[in-house]
Amino acid sequence: MANRVEVAFRPELTDARALAGVREINEFLHIPIGEARTVDVFTVDLDLGQDELEMAATEALSDPVVQLYEVDSPIAVRVFNDFQWALEIGYLPGVTDNEGRTAKEALEMLLARTFPHHMQVYTSVQYLFTGDVGLKEVEQLASGLLANQLIQRWKVLSRKEFDEVGGFPVEVPRVESEAEPKVVTVSLDIPDDELVTLSREGLLALTLEEMKLIRDNYKDPKVQAQRRELGLPPDMPTDVELECLAQTWSEHCKHKIFNANIDYEENGEVSRIESIFKTYIVGSTERIREQMGDADICQSIFVDNAGVIAYDDEWSLCFKVETHNSPSALDPYGGALTGIVGVNRDPMGTGMGARLIF
Repeated sequence: MANRVEVAFRPELTDARALAGVREINEFLHIPIGEARTVDVFTVDLDLGQDELEMAATEALSDPVVQLYEVDSPIAVRVFNDFQWALEIGYLPGVTDNEGRTAKEALEMLLARTFPHHMQVYTSVQYLFTGDVGLKEVEQLASGLLANQLIQRWKVLSRKEFDEVGGFPVEVPRVESEAEPKVVTVSLDIPDDELVTLSREGLLALTLEEMKLIRDNYKDPKVQAQRRELGLPPDMPTDVELECLAQTWSEHCKHKIFNANIDYEENGEVSRIESIFKTYIVGSTERIREQMGDADICQSIFVDNAGVIAYDDEWSLCFKVETHNSPSALDPYGGALTGIVGVNRDPMGTGMGARLIF
């Protein structure tokens, strides 16, 4: 059975996070929030005994000098008795909870125990506040500022509801599914409008022309013969293949707009830019290198995973700038690995491999 450990600053101390939240709510949403306090909630799904829970709360999950805690009991009234609304925000099932992972590691070290992968610690934040507001406004400040609907869930309780049910229940945001993974084939021998619908509803982001080219590839006798040898459906892709093609042909990977021919009109005159990338990035770099002459420090540009420049006679610098977020299919959000994956991977994969130093 999972347990809740609730941690909050002592009531006589300033809660900076709550103060910042009130300021932003009043400034950006114009919702009249009064006083506020916050509570850190740890849902501990580790099968601990009561003594172990108390030790975890005291020595790992809270700072006894400035904080108070409660195990399986709400701390809200103890730290802010005047609150009128309680809003608790946590991650959706399946979303990475780095603070929860760190908490689990800390408890494993503290208790000298190793817990199986399916047992985790999950974190959430509880906001307690006053104000002349109703449920609609509380939902608005959750969806409009305090939470990200892409990765987070929330629950609201009025003070009356909070007292009646004894606070928020224990909820474990574990991914549970009985679905069996399966691979299906997808027929592309369909009318144009259905190809467009398939791309749109499947989130493939492929144009009709691109869908037709993929379809025609599967009609090629040589391709069909190769697929038969591999035990694949000869004349149509599987859904996995189609997704891989869409990802590879995506703007993220292929940079179709970046490399496209663009007709540009200015003052009534139309000119064609043959690839923004090749014209303004590759082209500018090549002109600068020519101007530098013997002082050119570029050693490998636009041909490998990352660029390489000379640092001195013995060392070269390999570097990469990434502008996308990871995972690519999601909107950026706080905590996303924005660009880090490519920035780390590409320099280390350049040439015979670089040593990552920063």
